[in-house]
Amino acid sequence: MSFTKSITGALTFALTGSAAFAGGHLTEVSFGTNWVAQAEHGGFYQSVADGTYEACGLAVTIQPGGPQVNNRALMLAGRIDFHMGGDLLQAVSAVKEGIPVVSVAATFQKHPQVIVAHPGEAESWEDLKDLTLLIGDNGFQSYYQWMIAAHGFTADQREPYTFNPAPFLADKKKGMQGYLSSEPYLVEKEGGFKPNVFLIADAGYSTYATTIETMQQTIDERPEVVKCFVEGSILGWYNYLYGDPSAANTLIQEANPEMTADKIAFAIEKMKENGIVDSGDALELGIGAITDQKVEDFYGKMVEAGVIEDDIDWKSAYTTQFVGKGLGMDLKK
Repeated sequence: MSFTKSITGALTFALTGSAAFAGGHLTEVSFGTNWVAQAEHGGFYQSVADGTYEACGLAVTIQPGGPQVNNRALMLAGRIDFHMGGDLLQAVSAVKEGIPVVSVAATFQKHPQVIVAHPGEAESWEDLKDLTLLIGDNGFQSYYQWMIAAHGFTADQREPYTFNPAPFLADKKKGMQGYLSSEPYLVEKEGGFKPNVFLIADAGYSTYATTIETMQQTIDERPEVVKCFVEGSILGWYNYLYGDPSAANTLIQEANPEMTADKIAFAIEKMKENGIVDSGDALELGIGAITDQKVEDFYGKMVEAGVIEDDIDWKSAYTTQFVGKGLGMDLKK
């Protein structure tokens, strides 16, 4: 797809966007991510780079996250407008705590959490039960509880993961948690082999991930801004995955000089290969899709696993108001 087609999509989007931005005035909007700049944020950088956000009247500033940055807290304090959420557990927990945060789009239809294993030691999801699994504390308290409840894994086979691959590389009888584009890449570079990679989403862990969050007050008072940011982001993801991502990648590397072109290419390949962004409901409803059925399915699984309570108003965690309209699907052609 050409850059011309990308801009055409953006201009079409602008014409159907909000009249609130008439007169050429750009509304400043800030979006805080949940980690340093990387390809998994590519669609957002794409719409900054190619003018898609501006075409709808937004001047978007992306504020990268990181180990010492809590952008979600900044949104709660009213200092940024949108935040890159994690998964539905985070969203439902906010409801439980009475925090009026709402997920307005789900960029990732699949969670990119994986378990990696040495070739020959685990050739299937079931084979992972025969290994010692390196799982971090957050993972143990969330998806691993589901693995125990739904698939028969055990607490005894888990060892704490310290985000150091050395114990895994030294022991073929160990499996290790990872992020689809991170640990597998690291193992290839440091271990010299391609690990077997098991996406927990493919085993039934059905949460959305990399959501777009905002405050309920923002939706109530500035729905046109929310609409333009969500729709601009959707177009950005189509253009990033199916068009020319080079301008976005330049912005990513400017924001994160440690990010190499090789690692970006690896991440894009894995996102497309595994349907992280464009799969499931997104194939029919468009990127960013959220459905009641999928949220209810995941909520039920987490209740069964004892991760969350069964008395939470989970429908308050999100809205389908701004997604599911098929926007941008023509850009895949």
